[in-house]
Amino acid sequence: MNFRSDNCAGAHDLVCESMTKNAGGFAASYGASDLDRRVEEKFNELFGREVAVFFVGTGTAANSLAMTAVNRPGGVVFCHPQAHLAEDECGAPEYFTGGARLCGVDGPLGRIDIERLQRAIDGYPADFVHMGQPMAVSITQSTEIGTLYSLDQIAAISAVCRRNGIPLHLDGARFANALVSLDVSPARMTLEQGVDIISFGGTKNGCWCAEALVFLDIDLARDMPFLRKRAAQLFSKSRFIAAQFDAYFEKDLWLELARHSNAMAARLATGLEASGNCRLAWRPEANEVFPFIRRGTVDKLMKSGGEFHEWPVPSSFAGEVGEDEVLCRLVTSFATTEHDVDRFCEIAG
Repeated sequence: MNFRSDNCAGAHDLVCESMTKNAGGFAASYGASDLDRRVEEKFNELFGREVAVFFVGTGTAANSLAMTAVNRPGGVVFCHPQAHLAEDECGAPEYFTGGARLCGVDGPLGRIDIERLQRAIDGYPADFVHMGQPMAVSITQSTEIGTLYSLDQIAAISAVCRRNGIPLHLDGARFANALVSLDVSPARMTLEQGVDIISFGGTKNGCWCAEALVFLDIDLARDMPFLRKRAAQLFSKSRFIAAQFDAYFEKDLWLELARHSNAMAARLATGLEASGNCRLAWRPEANEVFPFIRRGTVDKLMKSGGEFHEWPVPSSFAGEVGEDEVLCRLVTSFATTEHDVDRFCEIAG
């Protein structure tokens, strides 16, 4: 009953088969193979226009290189305080950019508050050299607490970016989970709402090690070939990343896997609510469930083989927390089974 992270799940059989199928023979290296080109064209088809695609090995690399591509002297990136960019990347964005700073802009349920965002940007006036200068806004979709930005919310944040002359980056480590929940196309969720750069994740959704940096605004990618190489993210045998994406997109496997993951999260949330010993901190909108669970029940679940994380209560959480309640994070994946979900909820009861 592993709900620790979707990173704990393995790779889907079809992804593994694709890597094996492309393991033999010879192919051009450093992203120049026919397979690399074919997968890049698939990305163009996904977004309905030509985009610039750069394969990398990790989400941290994708996020950090995205910020490096738009870096400015004294640059400041605005993101939610809980963003992976800010909390879980060991200073990699600051390191890759050579000193850009992250400015946390809080908001309820893991989403940046738009009014606070404008006030934060206003705190760096263009004519005041001592403060530095805004260089990007980064949002996470789905968010770090399993919620979603609506299309209107993305568009509103993009409008703030446009007014201030900075690009909008979307951390899509769980891109597919957000997409199927909103039931829209990739272009509808991003390009049409004014997103400029995407960290497009496959690893959490059935791939082995497949992430892509996608520039919807191609002009922003002009230095990326050199930045990626300098960051040691230009894989010589990049066909193996391309092979994963090739299977991932074939017959919409990626969407099928995300739908399953989201469905397991909804089933888990319903079962926990019915247990009597748990209550949802907020309604899950993708594949992460955050319940308050009584301490005794947490201990019982862990002793019975349940694997999950206790989680800090977000500063923006407006509800009350009981003395014996623990906020927990449970993440479902393409490999989560109904049996594991139902067994976990049975023990919780």
